[in-house]
Amino acid sequence: MPILEKASRKTAAKAPSSEEEPGLPKLPVPPLQQTLATYLRCMRHLVSDEQFQRSQAIVQRFGAPGGLGEALQRKLLERREKTANWVAEYWLNDMYLNNRLALPVNSSPAVIFGRQHFQDTSGQLRFAASLISGVLSYKALLDSHSIPADSAKGQLSGQPLCMKQYYGLFSSYRLPGHTQDTLVAQSSSVMPEPEHVIVACCNQFFVLDVVINFRRLSEGDLFTQLRKIIKMASNEDERSPPIGLLTSDERSQWAKARTVLVKDSTNRDSLDMIERCVCLVCLDAPGGDEPSDAAMALQLLHGGGCGKNGANRWYDKSLQFVVGRDGVCGVVCEHSPFDGIVLVQCTEHLLRYMMKSPKRLVRADSVSELPAPRRLRWKCSPEIQGHLASSAEKLQRIVKSLDFTVYRFNHYGKEFIKKQKCSPDAFVQVALQLAFYRRHGRLAPTYESASIRRFREGRVDNIRSATPEALAFVSAAVDGRATVPGCEKLRLLKDAIRAQTEYTVMAITGMAIDNHLLGLREVAREVCEELPEMFRDETYLTSNRFVLSTSQVPTSMEMFCCYGPVVPNGYGACYNPQPDSILFCISSFHGCQDTSSSKFAKAVEESLVEMRDLCSLPQPAAPKAPGAKESAATSSQGHKP
Repeated sequence: MPILEKASRKTAAKAPSSEEEPGLPKLPVPPLQQTLATYLRCMRHLVSDEQFQRSQAIVQRFGAPGGLGEALQRKLLERREKTANWVAEYWLNDMYLNNRLALPVNSSPAVIFGRQHFQDTSGQLRFAASLISGVLSYKALLDSHSIPADSAKGQLSGQPLCMKQYYGLFSSYRLPGHTQDTLVAQSSSVMPEPEHVIVACCNQFFVLDVVINFRRLSEGDLFTQLRKIIKMASNEDERSPPIGLLTSDERSQWAKARTVLVKDSTNRDSLDMIERCVCLVCLDAPGGDEPSDAAMALQLLHGGGCGKNGANRWYDKSLQFVVGRDGVCGVVCEHSPFDGIVLVQCTEHLLRYMMKSPKRLVRADSVSELPAPRRLRWKCSPEIQGHLASSAEKLQRIVKSLDFTVYRFNHYGKEFIKKQKCSPDAFVQVALQLAFYRRHGRLAPTYESASIRRFREGRVDNIRSATPEALAFVSAAVDGRATVPGCEKLRLLKDAIRAQTEYTVMAITGMAIDNHLLGLREVAREVCEELPEMFRDETYLTSNRFVLSTSQVPTSMEMFCCYGPVVPNGYGACYNPQPDSILFCISSFHGCQDTSSSKFAKAVEESLVEMRDLCSLPQPAAPKAPGAKESAATSSQGHKP
């Protein structure tokens, strides 16, 4: 199945081609021996001695002069010459499109806005109208290529960054497949049809045209149309089954259900309207009690299940803006077209737009002339009813299994860390390693996303934060609590932060190991009869089970990001460093007896306090760590390994 399927069915901003971003270099292919040596160093302390000895011999055979590794490396170098980005297709497949898990919690992150306080339904709809107006304003900037180009911050600051991901915000759709999904991208057409947003309300879907007679609707018009939708949705006699539940299912199951759905022309027309929309706006019913930060996050991550707002979603669409009657608002992101920093930039633009818009609602002159929004109709056979029942049951399992907590560390923030001449991101990453060691007495393969947008069509690579230096520090801090002097712990802490910073620089400059090993593996699938032993080895398989999946998502406005774990016995740890505090969203699964989100959050607190206390000791003499400035390199790439 193709990775990118173009469909000239509606107007959309076209992403700049590689030729339009001539200043960006191609992603390098790291030297083979460098990657193999780094791989062994990353895994040496994470597996048993016996297992490591076997793996070391396998790696040596793979990388031997004139051997298979060198042949595959040559293939990758040839691929680099022929493509804009040699790893992009491999990475997209491996990270997202081949993944068969359900999107809620497992793949789709959420951004939660500051709690709103709506006095009535009109307040909710005014907010939604302003949000849609902001979306259309931002999309117009994209369509005219007026978005200012991003540039790197922190290490290697000032370098231009690839802007391609922005053009997938409103023009992408993830089509379910039986074995692999397809990322569909709309392309421009000469005569565009009216653009539309899909509004979800009471588990029903409505087409809201946002351009009528070549005129973009005002906020007053949008408010009027949303009021009509609320009234239409309240008519229980007209309601269809909650079809949106199907998109919350495992991908192969949803693909199977969709195959049945499209046999009917009514369903085909409804699917077509959803798949071509600018975005979804989900008008949610109140979730229940006074919502905490954690409750708001859960509302965005999975909607509370089919009994609440879990069916008031369409997870295949890139952006779903949630506006709850109880003031719970945010956006759910289908992650395959773009990374977290792009989502944050877009969201902050929308919130700034809404803050600037007039508080009073301007009445539209043409209210009576606006055609009513259209309800999407569905024909549900008994087979589809069976799929819906199964999807509802599985979504409930996801809801019950997620163990989630939001914790704000208030003792200090990134300003204190900068005064220690440390990267705040590296500092927090070492704290997460210390927290994990406190809880589990070991380190585990850790994923921290690092942006490689300095390169043409770059997405992310992985910073492997469970370094040997991190292990030396955390074991001294925990196991040597009474025996290792504080000054020695401080030296080990500085070493761990330095190693983390150095790996970060390696990753953002295209020299990390994960994309390289992925490329070698996928080239091997294409040219070898059997997958090489190296990629079947237990150490390699262990290296890709990311028990700790982490991401820094800094924001300049009142909002935060969250996501679920990526393995059953793992944690998701998303953090937002602010000047005087650090916000953590910790997730795990109740089904694993070894994990606990609240206990891990407590361990994070203890670790950060201990590291602060160590920093108050006399500083050890050590070479200055490279890139001690705050790093934006790792900022917010949505996580999922």
